[in-house]
Amino acid sequence: MIRVFPRRTKWTPTDNLAFIGDPPMFRPQEQPVRISVTFTWDIDEGQRLFKAWSRYYRDVELGGPALNDPGNGFTQKMFIKEGVTFTSRGCPKRCSFCLVSKREGNIRELPIVPGWIVQDNNLLACSKDHQEKVFEMLKDQKGIKFAGGLDGDFLEPWHVDNFKKLSISEMWFACDLQIYLKRLERVADLLSDFPQDKKRCYVLIGFDRDEEEYRLNQVFKLGFLPFAQLYQGIKWKQYDYQWRSFARTWSRPAAYKSLIKEK
Repeated sequence: MIRVFPRRTKWTPTDNLAFIGDPPMFRPQEQPVRISVTFTWDIDEGQRLFKAWSRYYRDVELGGPALNDPGNGFTQKMFIKEGVTFTSRGCPKRCSFCLVSKREGNIRELPIVPGWIVQDNNLLACSKDHQEKVFEMLKDQKGIKFAGGLDGDFLEPWHVDNFKKLSISEMWFACDLQIYLKRLERVADLLSDFPQDKKRCYVLIGFDRDEEEYRLNQVFKLGFLPFAQLYQGIKWKQYDYQWRSFARTWSRPAAYKSLIKEK
């Protein structure tokens, strides 16, 4: 199957049947074409690509998360690069700034496919039985990244015991509002045996720079490496240079560590 993407990201497949943009001069033989759109601001480009690829192929379909695909299954290496796995979809929470529950609904457990980059939206909200099976699968993996994020509200000591048995590279949490710092303090206590370079934290920014700089500093002080993310809603928002520079600095540990030392 030919898979087409409007843009390349760090998760885009790299095999010979994965394409970015328009059909190439030397095209693969006739087969199904699936155009996957991840971001809502790429929907227009996805529709254009649908027309472009339909000139050469009979079976062309347009879909993806931006078009409210609920993600009912996961096929390794199909629409995301090798090593990434989803063992569940959806989330029981209804955060106002997150589209996951609106697109994918409540938490749904999927068959577990081996991989070392766990991209579940809320793995810790799954049943204990499912999580234990995921941990068992991960025992055979190296450089494990919980890139989809781990929800501090669901983190318990038994999770930490399992983390200690794994070859973990990165554990990602989130602190999108100042009120979440208290939750992160609890997570920091539970994960006190892990070094800071393994503990990462997404930090939503783009509203109040003073508050967000305070929050980023607090996240660092709690023993996490913050990663600033400029908020993007349904429509793409173009931020000015100051905001982009602020985000860039606080997404690069070497940059903000230097900044913190200067204070």
